[in-house]
Amino acid sequence: MVKQKKYILAIDQGTTGSRAILFDTHGKSVASAYREIKQYYPHPGWVEHDAQEIWESCVSVIKKAMAKAKIKSSQVVSIGITNQRETTVLWDRKTSKPVARAIVWQCRRTADICERLKQQWGEAVFQRRTGLVLDPYFSGTKIKWYLDHIQGLRKKVLDGKICFGTIDSWLVWKLTGGKSHATDFTNASRTLIFNIQKKQWDKDLLKILGIPATLLPDVKVSGSVFGRTEKGVAGLSSEIPITAVLGDQQAALYGQGCFSTGSIKNTYGTGCFIVLNTGKKIIHSKKGLLTTIAVDDKGHPVYAMEGSVFIAGAVVQWLRDELKVLKSAQESEEIAQSVTHTNGVYLVPAFTGLGAPYWDSQARGVISGLTRGANMSHIIRAALESMAYQTKDVFDIMQKESGCKIKELKVDGGASGNNFLMQFQADILNCSITRPCVTESTALGVALLAGVTAGIWKGKKDLEKAQKKDKVFMPTMSASQRKTLYEGWQRAVKRLIVNS
Repeated sequence: MVKQKKYILAIDQGTTGSRAILFDTHGKSVASAYREIKQYYPHPGWVEHDAQEIWESCVSVIKKAMAKAKIKSSQVVSIGITNQRETTVLWDRKTSKPVARAIVWQCRRTADICERLKQQWGEAVFQRRTGLVLDPYFSGTKIKWYLDHIQGLRKKVLDGKICFGTIDSWLVWKLTGGKSHATDFTNASRTLIFNIQKKQWDKDLLKILGIPATLLPDVKVSGSVFGRTEKGVAGLSSEIPITAVLGDQQAALYGQGCFSTGSIKNTYGTGCFIVLNTGKKIIHSKKGLLTTIAVDDKGHPVYAMEGSVFIAGAVVQWLRDELKVLKSAQESEEIAQSVTHTNGVYLVPAFTGLGAPYWDSQARGVISGLTRGANMSHIIRAALESMAYQTKDVFDIMQKESGCKIKELKVDGGASGNNFLMQFQADILNCSITRPCVTESTALGVALLAGVTAGIWKGKKDLEKAQKKDKVFMPTMSASQRKTLYEGWQRAVKRLIVNS
């Protein structure tokens, strides 16, 4: 009798789409499928998703990946879920229907709520407990907005009829047929209502925000069993255990093998997310960085510093979809290299405000330094360079506050495939940039943790075999040129903030 091969299914639900990837027991991707999801912009600064569409997109890609791989459900030993964080869904416990569209992490509608909370309570009360700044980015004020604006919702919540979840919780709920309402430490730590020292929902912050505890999911260790899939759901004929849940950036950190204190990665997705593993040590930033929960190689909680840049790869999407100056995102590399510099042009893509280290929710994007000689190639190059500059904004502060001298930055995400951008990143940071063979580190990370929990892999040595380097970019730029270019960026940002 031929022994059946075993696989792990990773569900990677991101801001712009959903992906399913099947990995074998060597950590190799054998099949994948992707589907974009619609973005809704009902008002300036507002961003929404349809949670039901997110679920349907996940069902679609799971079925497609399984069909491509030509494997049976019984061969899938475990499922890992990684997700866009902070995006907030409220749904009916009985019908499993969302009460409204999901409020996406990028959405700035709760800026006024944040300002009122700062004036009334001060930011420190939130930062000390959650490691986060008081900003619309996080889930807590989004929940409050729902409760304040949807008639009759608060009563249903008090009656225990409504669930809150970030996207991971929503998918766990749907996959298990409503049997499991749970999240993990990494996602909980992004809600603004979770105490990262005590590792539990914070009763005082819930009271300040007026959020009843009846809404909240159970919080589990990231590498644990979150439930089993309901038979038949998403075309899966077997009941498969969900053995890992990780917020996308923590999953990428894991996928890049950043288990030791001082290791760091940057994911170039819709936004840019720089995460530094600080081990058992909580470092409260004084310069606008976040403290968050990550995981060790076994999936148990450790701490990390994070800098969140709201717009990174999304600036290339904007050039393609709104300005229509690109046919594809890949085309941006060739165009950027067709000119030797930006001709003094800087593009600050603050489409939904500025994230770390500025945290200016009112800021909006600007192109500065335009002269008669500037053309679209300069603007496209400036858009790519903006990702590297925003990374440096965070990177420099991270080194200083952590006391770590960082010599290597591991990178992943779609835009990390852009060789021009990666070389410019190495030059502007004066640091080596390491790109792995599998740039979908987010999906790989959660698949590896799901495998560790399921007993497929045992430790760091096993995990390292799945983490292979593709290319290393070394800095070649002179110190004086680096200084001049970055000072120009800082002037452009300063003009934007002054005028916001």
